[in-house]
Amino acid sequence: MCSLWVYCALTAKKPLGLINLSGGLKVRKVKKPVFFIVLLCIIAFGYLTYAGIHTQYGDIKTSYIKGVEDIRWGIDIQGGVNATFEPADNYDATKEEMDAAKAVIEQRLVSLNITDSEVYVDYKKNKVMVSFPWQANEESFDPEAAVSELGETAKLVFRKGKEEKGEQVLTGNDVKKAEVRQTQDETTGNIKYVVSLTLNNSGKKAFADATTELAGKGFISIWMDDKCISAPSVNSAITDGECVIEGNFTYDSAKALADKINAGSIPFDLKTTSTNIISPTLGEGAKNAMVIAGLIAFIVIAAYIIIIYKLPGFVASIALIGQVIGSIACITGFFGNIDSFTLTIPGIAGIILGIGMAVDANVIIFARVKEELSAGASVHSALRAGFHKAMSAILDGNITTLIAAAVLWLRGSGPVKGFAQTLALGIVVSMFTALVVTRLLVYSFYAIGIRNPKVYGRVKEERKPIDFLGKKKVFFVVSIALCLSGFVVMGINSARDVGALNYSLDFVGGTATTVTFDKEYTLEEVDSQMVPELEKITGDKNVQVQTVKGTNQVVFKTQTLDLEKREAFESYMQNEFGVKEEIATENISSTVSSEMRMDAVIAVIIATIFMLLYIWFRFKDIRFATSAVVALLHDVLVVLAFYAIARVSVGNTFIACMLTIVGYSINATIVI
Repeated sequence: MCSLWVYCALTAKKPLGLINLSGGLKVRKVKKPVFFIVLLCIIAFGYLTYAGIHTQYGDIKTSYIKGVEDIRWGIDIQGGVNATFEPADNYDATKEEMDAAKAVIEQRLVSLNITDSEVYVDYKKNKVMVSFPWQANEESFDPEAAVSELGETAKLVFRKGKEEKGEQVLTGNDVKKAEVRQTQDETTGNIKYVVSLTLNNSGKKAFADATTELAGKGFISIWMDDKCISAPSVNSAITDGECVIEGNFTYDSAKALADKINAGSIPFDLKTTSTNIISPTLGEGAKNAMVIAGLIAFIVIAAYIIIIYKLPGFVASIALIGQVIGSIACITGFFGNIDSFTLTIPGIAGIILGIGMAVDANVIIFARVKEELSAGASVHSALRAGFHKAMSAILDGNITTLIAAAVLWLRGSGPVKGFAQTLALGIVVSMFTALVVTRLLVYSFYAIGIRNPKVYGRVKEERKPIDFLGKKKVFFVVSIALCLSGFVVMGINSARDVGALNYSLDFVGGTATTVTFDKEYTLEEVDSQMVPELEKITGDKNVQVQTVKGTNQVVFKTQTLDLEKREAFESYMQNEFGVKEEIATENISSTVSSEMRMDAVIAVIIATIFMLLYIWFRFKDIRFATSAVVALLHDVLVVLAFYAIARVSVGNTFIACMLTIVGYSINATIVI
């Protein structure tokens, strides 16, 4: 349906079609044994990617090539460590100080390349609760050792210039406080946000000397744990210990910087009060279930393209195996000296989208081949023309999606960055497999004498096209109604005070209730025996459950519970399951901060602008670009309407879903 937005925006004077890149693909003679050479390379690459190459000397393991066991899975898939931090020496921290402590932990998780983590704050009890995945290839380890680095006091340093080796000016102990202030821009009159710093007496003179030296010509950078978090220029000498950091700040981004600076000056250490190992949020066996589902999906796709495209479909299936192997190799880092990153549900969505685009690329090529064969061309001419004509469509579709992935990676954070990484890697691998591997394999079959047109999917008669444009008014009405229905339902939901969307804990926070039973329950038992009734008691249709390994404890995460619901929860557990030990409840903050949400929205907007500019430049017509953006907006709004009407839970999976829609929609539109 979205393709109508593209086609109907154009006039008959400019027919819709593909623009071939100059030169196209140069077809060289492929020798007979190439198929077996490529197949052996894929098999060898697959083995190395799966098993890796390691050496073991005593307790020291050295990885030269990483295998699948080196993938660090997210807590949603494999589980991990849960730790609770509190201020040492019973220090009574303020809300601002707890936010600063949270910022320290989040910063350190990012520096450890852990993009999948949950960091909650209970302001009433002065607790910071952290969940993060296990190390790769670990099934059990000492959780206390795993979290020791996170709770250390933040090391904040101010340095001259932008380099880490610059002369030290201040430390975190010299900062009294950092806070967000709202001011008015003297030039435009617009309201803007700045970060205001107040220094202690110990830092005033050193800062005055440094700013006097650098005024109008230098920078003072701010470093936390050896990572630069800001590098403002020095406009004038600052001698009173009061300064302001200006920039294109929103309130959230300004507060995030202020929290990080305050983290280096918080007057307490963090101590670990509890550590334990938790189960995957998706349930035990989630990883195996996903592998099985992936294999089934691959078999179905391979069978379909083989039935439709015959020999080329078989070749494409082999190339797709190479695509999957290449994607996994990129995730692990493959070589021992390259870091891997945490693979989460959004990251898997990026892999699936990359594989989908690889399938699309092969379908585009072989559809062109079938068209040439139907027109009476020889097999060799059809293959040459098919690869040549498909190349521009494949490149344009992949480049626009790659632009989106690059912007999402640069501007996004957390699950957004994980999605962008796997998507970008998948795009690069898919172009190689479609334009190089598939071509080599197809021509090798031709070289050994398989030249019957029927084997290459020859079409005997032209199919009658479906007249979508003849019913464009109907489709326009349906599309507009679907898009607007989402806003209408969100308005009604807001008026009913149930929230425009059904936000999960990731977005709004809630209550974590820890129950200790007299025996150990599995997640499957909890889901079947307890969750249905708890959904009625709490009014939450998305109760999250985690078991604590090695104990009889189960953690239930729900929307915020008032006193009445907490009492009903406790009564149910005591009466139905004989719970005698005290049931612990804690209010938890959201894990997807407003800053992260704003970063995601800004990243999508910037990506859309860059894609619009590329399409305009590539097709020399602004109508192509605007139509593609309208089609993209249409797809996003239809999915948003579904979430609003069906009240599907909006959490990290929602982010993965929307990003996938953005990536695939623009790719499909460009191909058309």
